[in-house]
Amino acid sequence: MITHGNTIELLAGNSNKPLAKAISEQLKIPLSDAEVGKFSDGEISITLPQTVRGKDVFIIQSTSNPVNDNLMELLIMIDACKRASAGRITAVIPYFGYARQDRKARPRDPITAKLVADILTSAGANRVLTMDLHAAQIQGFFEIPVDHLYGAPILAKYYKKMMNENWVVVSPDVGSVSRARNFASRVDASLAIVDKRRPKANAIEIMNVVGDVAGKTCLMVDDMTDTAGTLCQGAEALIKNGAKEVYACCTHGVLSGPALERINNSPIKELAILDTINFSDEVRNNPKIKIISVAKFFARAITTVYSDSSLSAIYED
Repeated sequence: MITHGNTIELLAGNSNKPLAKAISEQLKIPLSDAEVGKFSDGEISITLPQTVRGKDVFIIQSTSNPVNDNLMELLIMIDACKRASAGRITAVIPYFGYARQDRKARPRDPITAKLVADILTSAGANRVLTMDLHAAQIQGFFEIPVDHLYGAPILAKYYKKMMNENWVVVSPDVGSVSRARNFASRVDASLAIVDKRRPKANAIEIMNVVGDVAGKTCLMVDDMTDTAGTLCQGAEALIKNGAKEVYACCTHGVLSGPALERINNSPIKELAILDTINFSDEVRNNPKIKIISVAKFFARAITTVYSDSSLSAIYED
């Protein structure tokens, strides 16, 4: 079985073309002219005009909204490359959707993260390169190698320039404490925790703040912001407990439903997000939102995977 290609070939679906083009520019390797469209009935149509035989193919595709269309594009592109005798196929998934159901929290719950992992493997992916999975244990759901990148170093580099001893890193919930603690160690800041109760889906009741935030500038750290309920209510709790200012950052800015309205009406001064998801002009032009590119990071990771080098080296810069 062929396990490694002799040339890098970059392909991209429709989910995040700006990021794919930026990665291509960083690598100085042109994107493939793959035709990714739909038949008249909505079925995904994929055509690869050039050969990928024996090549190391990297398919860049986030499974963000529209999630099902983007996932099917990725699967069909993988299948097309497999049937065209690609040397190795790496699914580059900056944002891995269907990751929130990673266990059976209630009877008869599905585990969609495992299901998608199985489908990607069955389609023909040989590796997965992704960033900040919703739960780190999802790496174990795959029967193929997973290279798991972290967005914290990029966000920490951005904030470290403006932070001082008056800043405190805040976990927006108990489940994010490990992530926030790691971030706090990177920027040499103290840690606080927002303790909340979730009585039902999308309904959050803030209980209290653990840690000293009075008179401090708070930075809330999370992996994903969807409807922004957690961040915005957490920011309000911090202000009520005497915080001077509240900033927030996350790797994946899903920003669905009322997210933008909530952020605009919240005490959050700035929300920094990485461009793992393609954003609308409304998001890009929002004065409260700072978008930071991961193109260079993923370009270095792709080069590292291709050369069979250590991924840990890309964090040294």
